[in-house]
Amino acid sequence: MTGMDPEIEDLRDQIIDNLPRLRRFARSLARDPHDADDLVQIAIERALARSNQFRPDSSVRSWLFGILRNAWIDEGRSRRRHQPVHAPEEFGENVGDPAAGSQADLLCVQDALSRLPQEQRSAVSLVLIEGLSYKEAAHAMNVPIGTLTSRLARGRDALQAMLSETAEEQR
Repeated sequence: MTGMDPEIEDLRDQIIDNLPRLRRFARSLARDPHDADDLVQIAIERALARSNQFRPDSSVRSWLFGILRNAWIDEGRSRRRHQPVHAPEEFGENVGDPAAGSQADLLCVQDALSRLPQEQRSAVSLVLIEGLSYKEAAHAMNVPIGTLTSRLARGRDALQAMLSETAEEQR
């Protein structure tokens, strides 16, 4: 796009580069693909509208994750609804298929992740799934690194316990 401010154009390019990660993080928060897509759209709109608030000395990625997380909190406050996690109908078509085992494992992990408290789910998603550094994740969540570390440790422990419990039930 010609005539666009180079800083805005760079920010736009970085937003585009981060879209898959934003979408994945939104799905870990919202649990519903449509709600996650709406959440990403809200976050991008806010980022573009508030581009003057971005500090050039900070990470665009953690800034975007912070905006998305805050949008999730805002949306949650306005709706206050929870949806149960159900396996998509098409997963039932492959019962007995050896490849279905990996799908079942993925569902177990997604279910366990969805049962974590929101603060722990955010910490686990940002650090373990998205690969943000502790500093970037703490910035995105607007908490001190120590708080992030404890939420991450509690989240890991809870996930491990839930997955162990699920494995025991399947034996």
